[in-house]
Amino acid sequence: MFTGSYVAIVTPFKNGRVDEKALGELIEWQIARGTNGIVPCGSTGESATLTHEEHDRVIAFTVETVRRRVPVIAGTGSNATHEAIRLTRHAKTVGVDGALLVCPYYNKPTQEGLYLHFEAIAREVDLPLILYNIPGRCGVNMAPQTIARLSRMTNIVGVKEASGSLGQMSEIIAACDERFLVLSGDDGLTIPLMAIGGKGVISVTANVAPAETAEMVGAALKGDWDRARRLHYRLQPLTNALFLETNPIPVKTALGMMGRCADELRLPLCAMSEGPKSQLKQALTDFGLL
Repeated sequence: MFTGSYVAIVTPFKNGRVDEKALGELIEWQIARGTNGIVPCGSTGESATLTHEEHDRVIAFTVETVRRRVPVIAGTGSNATHEAIRLTRHAKTVGVDGALLVCPYYNKPTQEGLYLHFEAIAREVDLPLILYNIPGRCGVNMAPQTIARLSRMTNIVGVKEASGSLGQMSEIIAACDERFLVLSGDDGLTIPLMAIGGKGVISVTANVAPAETAEMVGAALKGDWDRARRLHYRLQPLTNALFLETNPIPVKTALGMMGRCADELRLPLCAMSEGPKSQLKQALTDFGLL
């Protein structure tokens, strides 16, 4: 369940509104290029600035467009437990295959608070759930022991781990049983994580290089480490360029350069500055995307 290359897909905007036409085209392109699953309304999807109505609609639209060809894992996390429950219930109602639940941000819960938050969602919504640990954005790190404790709940099936620590990832894999999936939340660490037991990635880079990302992850899953490493090093300069500024500023800018969607962002995210933008353009050109 949920192994492989999943794209943390952008939410295209046009004149301040969600551009469903562009989103539909992006989804079709991702599926055609071998992406194993679609993840709407994550950090890359600018979920923090979507209204609740937009959030619900983007998830429903994604499910309608995908038509069960690949899994859809909807971002439904919040820093308010009751709000995360509502978003997750809605996602289940419209037919997602799973939900991605980010750690509560800003209010900095304790480890016990994190456990109780995710436990409450898991008890209220019977849906496969993936935890999302990204301390750089949330201000709190979910400890391996907390993740292991939560992994005993049957519908908590994995974690998107973006702490940046291979040591922590290794502790999580060791502490949980084999059914529990550890997915990379850092594109640059996907192959190192898979080498120690990870099962894939929820990727930013796949927005612009879906086929290569899927091929890299697929090679690792098959144990073809030579091919996986070659693709890792080919993708590395592109991945680095996609994080020259706060995600998703560079990836939206890249998709704009590629003609895939407008590069429109919502404040407080703003247009990419010229120096990093020039570096990004060069990386896209070197990769053969421009």
